[in-house]
Amino acid sequence: MRKIVASMLMALDGVVENPEWTVQFRREDSQKYKSDELFASDALLLGRRTYQEFAAGWPSMQGTGKYGERMNSLPKFVISTTLSEMEWNASLLTGNLAEEVSRIKQQPGQDVLIFGSGELVHSLMSLDLIDEYRLMVFPVVVGSGKRLFREGSEKKVLKLIETRTFSSGVIVLTYQPDQP
Repeated sequence: MRKIVASMLMALDGVVENPEWTVQFRREDSQKYKSDELFASDALLLGRRTYQEFAAGWPSMQGTGKYGERMNSLPKFVISTTLSEMEWNASLLTGNLAEEVSRIKQQPGQDVLIFGSGELVHSLMSLDLIDEYRLMVFPVVVGSGKRLFREGSEKKVLKLIETRTFSSGVIVLTYQPDQP
């Protein structure tokens, strides 16, 4: 059974929106981590906005090497109620969110990564469909923007299963839902 893994870039104050603030913290060790993470997956699960941003940039991006080849070749599952046309090796999922994601999880294969897609992560979190949260926390306070864990979110107890620190001060906190 596949795992749904939410891999999020997050500022210290919880902001996940427009992570341009991550660039100054890129180092070889954290880039290798992200590469290993991508290659341990065999599909992406994306919300509409993230899909549209990625599909507009990744296919023509120069100098991305094997990482870019992998991003472009992986199948993408896109959750949207407004899109009708797909490109960039993507399939549109328009049915019941819980049923569609549960079906993907039942298929054989590697992890299914969610990059960005904060709205999708929030929806899947409320349905208990995320198997692992990888929060790449950057040593910066952004001050404003969308947060992953919003006010009014349902209480979720998570169990820390791994931490990793990089030379830039970035930390990855990996959690799984804490099952009673």
